[in-house]
Amino acid sequence: MTTATHNIHNTHKQAVKKWKETMAQAAKEYILDPVHHVMGQGKALINRLCDDLEPWQIVVYTGSATATVIFLKQFLFHDDETLSFRAKREFFKWVKRIPMVRKKIEAEMGKATKAVAESMNQSVEGSYLHTLPLQGLQEAELMEVLGRYKKMTNNTWKKGMVSGTVYSGDDKLTELMAKTYGMFAWANPLHPDVFPDVRKMEAEVVRMCCSMFNGDEETCGAVTSGGTESIMLALLAYRNMARDRGIKIPEIIVPVTVHAAFDKGASYFHMKITHIPVDEKTRMVDIAAMKRAISRKTCVLVASAPQFPHGIIDPVQEVAKLGEKYGIPVHVDCCLGGFLLPFMDKAGFPLKPFDFRVPGVTSISADTHKYGFAPKGSSVIMYRNKELRSRQFFVQPDWTGGIYASPTFAGSRAGAIIAACWATMMHFGEEGYVDSTRRIVSTARYISSKLKAVEGIFVFGEPEVSVVGIGSDDFNVFRLFDALVEKGWNLNSLQFPSSLHLCVTLPVTQPGVADSFVKDVVESVAVIMKDPKAECGGAGAIYGMAQSIPDRSLVNEIARAFLDACYITENPSVANGAATNGTVGNGDVAKA
Repeated sequence: MTTATHNIHNTHKQAVKKWKETMAQAAKEYILDPVHHVMGQGKALINRLCDDLEPWQIVVYTGSATATVIFLKQFLFHDDETLSFRAKREFFKWVKRIPMVRKKIEAEMGKATKAVAESMNQSVEGSYLHTLPLQGLQEAELMEVLGRYKKMTNNTWKKGMVSGTVYSGDDKLTELMAKTYGMFAWANPLHPDVFPDVRKMEAEVVRMCCSMFNGDEETCGAVTSGGTESIMLALLAYRNMARDRGIKIPEIIVPVTVHAAFDKGASYFHMKITHIPVDEKTRMVDIAAMKRAISRKTCVLVASAPQFPHGIIDPVQEVAKLGEKYGIPVHVDCCLGGFLLPFMDKAGFPLKPFDFRVPGVTSISADTHKYGFAPKGSSVIMYRNKELRSRQFFVQPDWTGGIYASPTFAGSRAGAIIAACWATMMHFGEEGYVDSTRRIVSTARYISSKLKAVEGIFVFGEPEVSVVGIGSDDFNVFRLFDALVEKGWNLNSLQFPSSLHLCVTLPVTQPGVADSFVKDVVESVAVIMKDPKAECGGAGAIYGMAQSIPDRSLVNEIARAFLDACYITENPSVANGAATNGTVGNGDVAKA
């Protein structure tokens, strides 16, 4: 190294050393010293405040302050519930502790619970079985008892007077499904090596559905036990994906009209659900409001095709554009319309794209057991690719019983239901579904057009598929609900806003049924309009009251009473185990 180079190197080292010393001095003067000064003042202030306190007081006050801060943080910043919801809940919680209020509520809830239990027994004949029969029944005896049970069923659906519920009911189809079920009664997809037949059928059901929804070779899915499981599996997949990104409580953004299964999934999987309002006229989700609700925690956007309350299809393409823009998955809930929408173009009712043709749509749920006419307990969840589907799978590699893996919630599943679903789809074929779609949609639109001309009521939005929602600005619409019930109709009553709807099924398309429904509506509205301000009674009054109760926990209690009543095994009309219709109180069956 030359002398000149050595001097330059030393000069550089000295300059760097001086710069470091200058920066250290500046940091001390302008940062550390002020901080130490402030800390010293803080310590002095705390010491002055504690001068007159004993050690135990300091400990108690510190603990109380800490607990208060933690409580406020949890109350104000609870990720899976809004502040207004929690504030309202806490308010009513304390109000119900007032002795007079509590006593009144308990009395009214007792009446409601008793009424619900009694309603469950109205159509029940005979006492309930509580134990196994001492001796097993022979087939002839068993068929006789089953026949008595079957007579309890309300068969008005066969006349087309029930909204939704039974979507076909054709005797020949019933016979086909029963034969198929018998052939595969013992099959269990949990064991594909033992039952390769059912494994193949399930894979084919999924592939046929993916093709119906214009999926490519990458699309995939699974058969589930119903629409709720299909929806919840999609939510589970998106929750797992969000947690991988470090989001502790992922957020679902849905239209307020979306199916309650999304709320159920949010509750089960500890997710936050944000409900977006719909346009008052079209009943479609407000896209601008959905956009404003998106945050870094959003794990999925949802659109319905169509939604259950009023049968309106959300703007799937616009929701999907939001998903693409912000990198968020988009789920289309097609549970209700799953076997109508894919065939509407060929049936003469063209629709905007709603399926895998739409970029951004990542999953679709569709029920085979509704307009697919398959047996109850079958639905399909579909994904854009296998990576998405894999996030719903459960795997336990360390179980002592061996490596355990299942694609859906259930372990063992009824292979017979999958087989009957496959058989039903093969039996109808594309032409069969196009024909049923044409009949159902034509009937729904006919009813809608007729009701729009009835003074005193209105139809929600522009129903394009199978559901017609009815409301009124002139009278309590639940009066119409009660009037139609009196005429033998079994409809769906809705809330927020008060309304009712008819879900058109194949039985409703029978000759004369649609005209009969319109006629009964017209006649009932004419009677109601003579005194539109009259109070509502009957079931309508109960439903109207339920949505007006500000404390929704009370509605929850009534709903729980209903669910409890579904499992009652006590009949007030039967005392001391007296025999009725061949059954006795101890659970044995009287011998002929």
